[in-house]
Amino acid sequence: MIIDKDTASLEARVYAALEDAILSGELKKGEALTELSISEKLGVSRTPVRSALHRLAEEGLIEALPNRGAVVVGVTTDDLVDIYRIRMRLEGLAAAMAAVKITPEEKKALSESVELSEFYLQKQDPEHLKELDTTFHAEIYRACGSRILCRILSELHRNIKAYRKLSLTVPGRLEKSVEEHREIMDAIFRADADAAERLTSAHVEHALKNLLSALPKD
Repeated sequence: MIIDKDTASLEARVYAALEDAILSGELKKGEALTELSISEKLGVSRTPVRSALHRLAEEGLIEALPNRGAVVVGVTTDDLVDIYRIRMRLEGLAAAMAAVKITPEEKKALSESVELSEFYLQKQDPEHLKELDTTFHAEIYRACGSRILCRILSELHRNIKAYRKLSLTVPGRLEKSVEEHREIMDAIFRADADAAERLTSAHVEHALKNLLSALPKD
């Protein structure tokens, strides 16, 4: 966690650093958080830390326990299922809209992400493939032409970024994901909104199934 003291308010920056550490998996589920340890690590006073922890507790990312301070809750399995189900609908909608609104420049960017994915798949380079998976979805959000939908989907992606990579660790999922990206892109390029929506929703559903199979059992 890194704090830049020259931007935004201190409380907001402490909150953002903690939230990112939780959502990225840097802070693990069940890990204890104390005002003192966080303030020392971030180099800030305990007041903004206290406010940030209160906000995180209100959002359900941490839980305050008697005599233990706070512990990380993070994104629960129920949260993940909810997020993916919402993504099925909204990403399908975004793909359908992109099929109608995508510009030549956006087509080029989407095509490059798929072609690079196919290249790195041949190279068996999972790290680049995981990065390009994010790029592919981001390009569709941009191409849908809706700032509101783009913002909502980007936030949902951010909330599960630690888990999306986990879903891609299931044997065979990277290969299948790249294949599905090609099919979605082709549907968008031929302006087939119905196919783009159906293929994208199925793609997100497959990702959820793989994620649930990869999650460690409690």
